[in-house]
Parts: sequence; C-alpha cells; structure tokens
Amino acid sequence: MSAQHVLFLCTGNSARSILAEALLAHHGGERFISSSAGSQPKGVPHPVALETLERHGLPSTGYRSKSWNEFGGADATPVNIVITVCDSAAAETCPIWPGHPASVHWGIPDPAAVTTSIDAQREAFEATYQTLDARIRKLVALPERQLEPDQVRGALAAIADAVAAS
Repeated sequence: MSAQHVLFLCTGNSARSILAEALLAHHGGERFISSSAGSQPKGVPHPVALETLERHGLPSTGYRSKSWNEFGGADATPVNIVITVCDSAAAETCPIWPGHPASVHWGIPDPAAVTTSIDAQREAFEATYQTLDARIRKLVALPERQLEPDQVRGALAAIADAVAAS
C-alpha cells in the first residue's frame, strides 16, 4: 500500500489542524503524508501552537495557514483521509476531494478560543496536543488492512471514541 495522504481540516487552520499535521508528520513515517487546511484560513499558524510543538521537540517551521481549496478540484493531489478537528468545519460544505477520501470528525475544543490568560491558553493548547497525539499514535498503529477505504472510516471513528473515553 502506498502512503496515505491525510488532510486535517479546521476553519482557521492555525491551531488544531496545524498541531495534527505536525504530529502525523512526526509519528507517521513513510506510511503517511500529512497536510492541513481551513475553510477560512487565518493566514498564519497560532504562535502558541508553534510554541507547543517546540516544547515537545517537534519542528515548528514550515507550517502555514492555507485554504482547503488547495486540496479540492480535479487537478489537486488525491487525499485518502480527511479528518475535521473542529465542529464548524465539519458542518461546512467541503470541496469535492479528488480520490473520494474517507472522512471522519475528531472534534476538539478550540484552544485559541481561550483568552483569559496566556497560561490558560498554553494549558488549552497542551490539552489539545495531548488529545491529538493520542489519536494520531493510534492512527499510525493501525494495520494496513484497516487503512483500506472500506475500513478506515470506522477505524478512525473508533480512535476518536477511545481517546475521548480515556
């Protein structure tokens, strides 16, 4: 099986989806290609998202907030899996994805919405990081057969349920 291209979606593509992209790039090896995008990109990654990556020893450069239109349309690189990480992106009408990818929703509260203090915001980003890290570790541990188009959606939904319950 060739590498699975996973696209993480969020409205602003500045926090959750950037963290998810970085985590899958880190844990996914050659089995996965990781990307992220948003329906209404903020233009730059959230500084606390990049700080969180650095704190965990992951690269924090090279990430950009981009439109999901880069991944839609007939001439775009096919995506195998689309994972929405925010409720508003999950509710939006997405572009037509080449390759008819499996899609699943991994809803996570927006850490950027925490504005009471920088410490509270760092805590929120850390919680988001930990949730995504647990889910992505389970994703990369899936056997090849569970990454097949007819199985992957159920496997990804089970991952979200398992991590939410722990």
